[in-house]
Amino acid sequence: MQRLLKKPILAISILLVACAAALFWWHLHGRPALSYRTAQVKRGDLAATISATGTIEPVEVVDVGAQVAGLINSFGLDTDGKSMDYGSTVEEGGVLAKIDDSVYAADLAVAKAQVEQDLAGEQSAVANLDQMKAKLIQAGAEWKRAEALFGDKLMAEVDYDTDKANFEVAKSNVSVADAAVAQARATTIQGRANLEKAQRNVDFCTITSPVRGVIIDRRVNIGETVVSSLNAPSLFLIAKDLNHMQIWVSVNEADVGRVTPGAPVTFTCDAFPDRHFQGSVGKVRLNATMNQNVVMYTVEVNTDNPDNVLLPYLTANVLFIVNNETNALLVPNAALRWSPPSPEQIAPDARPGTTAEVAKADPPGDPPPQKEKKGHKKTGTVWLWDGEFVRPVEVKIGATDGSNTAVTGDGLDEGQEAVLGETTASAQAGTQNNPFVPVLPRR
Repeated sequence: MQRLLKKPILAISILLVACAAALFWWHLHGRPALSYRTAQVKRGDLAATISATGTIEPVEVVDVGAQVAGLINSFGLDTDGKSMDYGSTVEEGGVLAKIDDSVYAADLAVAKAQVEQDLAGEQSAVANLDQMKAKLIQAGAEWKRAEALFGDKLMAEVDYDTDKANFEVAKSNVSVADAAVAQARATTIQGRANLEKAQRNVDFCTITSPVRGVIIDRRVNIGETVVSSLNAPSLFLIAKDLNHMQIWVSVNEADVGRVTPGAPVTFTCDAFPDRHFQGSVGKVRLNATMNQNVVMYTVEVNTDNPDNVLLPYLTANVLFIVNNETNALLVPNAALRWSPPSPEQIAPDARPGTTAEVAKADPPGDPPPQKEKKGHKKTGTVWLWDGEFVRPVEVKIGATDGSNTAVTGDGLDEGQEAVLGETTASAQAGTQNNPFVPVLPRR
């Protein structure tokens, strides 16, 4: 009976040992072989940039309006002797347009006549004042004789009182005449002010250019009526100088901190796709705007336009150059993100626990840290392909253009193979058999 029981137990034990041995053998020999996706460490130039779009604007624009209402009669002539139009060059003080001044000329004639009338009234008041002063002198002499006769009892009291009253009335008449002269002079001043106003209105009927420049926009035609109200109607838009332009660029709040005045800028325009233009940052405006919960700042970019190729209001595709690296070692950004998932992939002398200095950085399998101390660059790890293994190199991270990053580090040289990811042999074979199956790197 015991022999019968021992035989099944022994068979089960042998089966378990065989299964364990098979699992162990598969663990050692059945795993798919790994191959690495690599890229060479190259040396070259790299520029870290911020991309944005903006609008080309003239540096200084003058909006010329009308201060009077009326019908546009005619346009002036530009420097070429042609009628004012889009793109015409005008000199300072040049005639842009003329408004019908018939109404204002009539007002001017009325104002001139009124001034003449006021001057005549002023002369009349002055003559009347002189007459009152003469009567005052006569009344004063009679009053003086009356005092002497009345003292000698040679004049009746009634006559005495009459001469005294005449003297007082004469003095009052002089004061009234003097006030009339002052009033007449004030009326003359008012009349002259009205005359000057009427003359100014007539002058305003001739629209002149306040600056030398180029007409960007002409907003009226001959025969249109200009109506002046609280705001002066705009007739012409003049750019003072098209040899110097500005680009008003909208920059995201996340990038505006890296934009500094004087920084170099390159930009292109859709109108000239094969030409690159240069500029520099002027200033960052503080009046930010919000669009869909995103804060945007307007950055002024100054650029020269000596050949007048750039036209106002073109759209510019702008690149702010925030950092430049020349003759630097460049690695793809993916090389700084990858790390081996297993310690067995690391070269034996660089595995954790060895005396290799580079192995002290971080445990394999974890994302490489990017630490930044005050006054120092960020650091990271680049894994180099070393035969069947990979070897880490601690590097300092410089500028990046979104695809490549400039790095420096001991043990990193041009031409070395930096690991970007890994694939298995079975995955590669599957890819060869079926081109529609994507290869996913093991992370």
